[in-house]
Amino acid sequence: MEWENRSHLEEFFLKGLSGYPGLERLFFVLILMMYAVILVGNGTLIILSIFDSHLHTPMYFFLGNLSFLDICFTTSSIPFTLVSFLSERKTISFLGCAVQMFLGLAMGTTECVLLGMMAFDRYVAICNPLRYPLIMSKSSYVTMATGSWFSGVANSAVQTAFVMRLPFCGNVINHFLCEILAVMKMACTDISGNEFIMLVATTLFTLMPLLLIVISYSLIISSILNIRSAEGRSKAFSTCSAHFTVVIIFYGTILFMYMKPKSKDKHNANDLDATDKLISMFYGVMTPLMNPLIYSLRNKDVKEAIKNLKGRLLGK
Repeated sequence: MEWENRSHLEEFFLKGLSGYPGLERLFFVLILMMYAVILVGNGTLIILSIFDSHLHTPMYFFLGNLSFLDICFTTSSIPFTLVSFLSERKTISFLGCAVQMFLGLAMGTTECVLLGMMAFDRYVAICNPLRYPLIMSKSSYVTMATGSWFSGVANSAVQTAFVMRLPFCGNVINHFLCEILAVMKMACTDISGNEFIMLVATTLFTLMPLLLIVISYSLIISSILNIRSAEGRSKAFSTCSAHFTVVIIFYGTILFMYMKPKSKDKHNANDLDATDKLISMFYGVMTPLMNPLIYSLRNKDVKEAIKNLKGRLLGK
């Protein structure tokens, strides 16, 4: 019977904020505005990293990848969410759910690994500046970025394939999107195998990059503190402060979302459930929204590139 349910399952119903129509209209406006800023901000960084010769360095190559990644990540989910806010029929096909899950997980995994690669780049730049051109050659940083994307795609393909093969006892997903944990909760069978695969993937592609980031910045901070001049310390810190801020926002949101204790109070369970889903939604837009703002506001090279781009557009 379980496999019969699975074989006839053609679509899922996404619960989202179905019980809060007022909030749906409010968040439609907010998320639409944030999505527009994400596209413009990250699109501008991609254009600058391609056409400004001063930004043809490993750091800005990674930043261009990060901006493209953020556009892909948000585009895989936000347009669908916006449509569902205004639609009475909040459904997604079985295949559409699989694609959405794959893209979201692939982009999230890639960003974790890419942030680790960016931390290593900052470590080499500050702690081994004389060897930086040798260590971070074009072949090296292109390989690092390619490896990040391959890791994300491979991990997502494996996890999505195993989850979508599960027999499901219903078709109501208690989320805005086909988020992997929300889909797994509908399974009619033992999911310990899926949980083990997820644990291994989390260790390899989330915790290991985080460990690399912690080690890199520990060495960076130690190196900066050994610089005698205040001007030298300030200059060294400014080269990695933007990336460090992005890391705090990205991993801080993940830790808050997945590691906060669950309440046992059943009387306000629905309100807490809605709060969890809203936190998850803002997690999906906050980091892509903040990345271009942080890198443009705290980076002299990007500011100068923006001025040059404006000059070209105005014909000056």
